[in-house]
Amino acid sequence: MDDYRKRIIDNILKDELDAMGAVVLEGPKACGKTTSAQQASGSVIYMDDPLRRTQYLQMVDTDMNYILSGATPRLIDEWQIAPKIWDAVRFEVDHRRKDGQFILTGSAVPPKEDKELMKHSGTGRFSWLRMRPMSLWESSDSSGDVSLSSLFKQSDDTPIRGQNRLALYDIAFIMCRGGWPKAVDKGMNKTALRQAINYYEAIVRIDISRVDDVERDEHRTRRIMRSYARHQGAQVSAKTILDDIAENDTVELSDKTVYSYINALKSIFVIEDMPAWNPNLRSKSAIRSS
Repeated sequence: MDDYRKRIIDNILKDELDAMGAVVLEGPKACGKTTSAQQASGSVIYMDDPLRRTQYLQMVDTDMNYILSGATPRLIDEWQIAPKIWDAVRFEVDHRRKDGQFILTGSAVPPKEDKELMKHSGTGRFSWLRMRPMSLWESSDSSGDVSLSSLFKQSDDTPIRGQNRLALYDIAFIMCRGGWPKAVDKGMNKTALRQAINYYEAIVRIDISRVDDVERDEHRTRRIMRSYARHQGAQVSAKTILDDIAENDTVELSDKTVYSYINALKSIFVIEDMPAWNPNLRSKSAIRSS
């Protein structure tokens, strides 16, 4: 693909394929998982192809070899549509005794009832990678003059310096646009801003309920996401979010209901908890302190 924008995960994916039999590449929809995986794959099957989805699901039950056969690494896109693929890939990796056999991409975590079909954890056979929207370097909005790896490798007094070439307006625009590949390709055009807006609409209208086939309220989802955004970078409990949305809700909500929405959003990689900073020190406080 001549117009492919290189991603940081490209080299990481290749390293994992050299180390493990199968790699699971997870992340939100439209962040570039399939496109990046295709660069490293030898063949591909799209499980969510609307013209062949029913046929593929039948083949999973009757002839799994049809799904798994192909030049390696074999890319199985949106594998979670048929959770039985998981154990079949694990079995195939065991018997081929070779690394770099499969890449499984998915934009959602299988619901609990589907996970019960997955009898093996995948330990020793699978590697997991999380992909996110583009960084400023990947979208070419940053020159990359200052590299974190260079900062740590620098052994002499050679100065490391860079210059910001973006105006304040450009920085504000990029923050609102985000790192979605389709938005990045539209440049500094106002239509680029519509990508994040339409992505949000799809989440609250459809994806929040489709992730586990549980009907969820669109307007309640909007309020929960707005509360999450308000508390970005802060430590808050479900009760705090509940207090944010309770005033405008027609029914009395519980913590369990809020967690249901939050877990659904996490399952489709819309929200992600940021781990607390923890220095690599041999200190009991790093373990005992919350």
